[in-house]
Amino acid sequence: MRFFRYMLPFALITLLSAGSSLADETISFKAGYLKLSPKGTFAVTRSALPGTPISLGNDLGYDDSEDFFVEGALQFGPFRLTASYTPIEFSGRGVLNRDVNFAGRTFSGAAQTASDVEIDLVDVGLTWFLINIDNLPIRLQIGPELAVKVVRADLALSGETTAAPGVAVRETASATAPIPTIGARARIGLSDFIATSGRVGYLEFDGNRFLDLDAQLEFSPVPLLGIFGGYRYIEVKVDERNVFIDADFSGPYLGAFVRF
Repeated sequence: MRFFRYMLPFALITLLSAGSSLADETISFKAGYLKLSPKGTFAVTRSALPGTPISLGNDLGYDDSEDFFVEGALQFGPFRLTASYTPIEFSGRGVLNRDVNFAGRTFSGAAQTASDVEIDLVDVGLTWFLINIDNLPIRLQIGPELAVKVVRADLALSGETTAAPGVAVRETASATAPIPTIGARARIGLSDFIATSGRVGYLEFDGNRFLDLDAQLEFSPVPLLGIFGGYRYIEVKVDERNVFIDADFSGPYLGAFVRF
């Protein structure tokens, strides 16, 4: 998974750069720092032992996720192709207030327990700007967007079980779910160096669900370089391979971009 995490940004850049022979294109790359706070639950069922929902908000004191993300975009005519990679990590440690069934074992609620939740989010989308006006004092772009969110989740729980008190046990589980979304993207260029943009996407598909809301402000004092900041809200439900996640993550981000 670590190999996947650090190699994927390079693969995304290569993929988007492969279209550089197209005419009238604009290529951009963004890198930023994202802080997300978690809410919701996850559970893992195994060996016919139903998983106990574990709260990201109340159990084990899960911290915020703070990590870098990358995005590449290719604009050709009224179409915009984007690809991004966002790692999300939470960890917690404490004493559970009840026994918890996780991945076929019952962890004791009277012992120190640790947990890690890692989510790799790959997001590929295509926008068609049906409104693409650039002959006004402002530039206005609005259009529908089709996207696929590939969610890779790795969950872990470490602690003592009721079957073997005093013995440390670690159980893990993972699942991957590609979730399509339908939504829209809009961008308003307020001047040559300030622009604001927004994006929304949602769909419930095959027992999984994804909602993505993103608002961003760009500042570009020079034509090819700039900085950006915004706020993102992600709501995800995954029910795959006996792994269940129903959670939302939200928080601000800040970064820099280059265009050519």
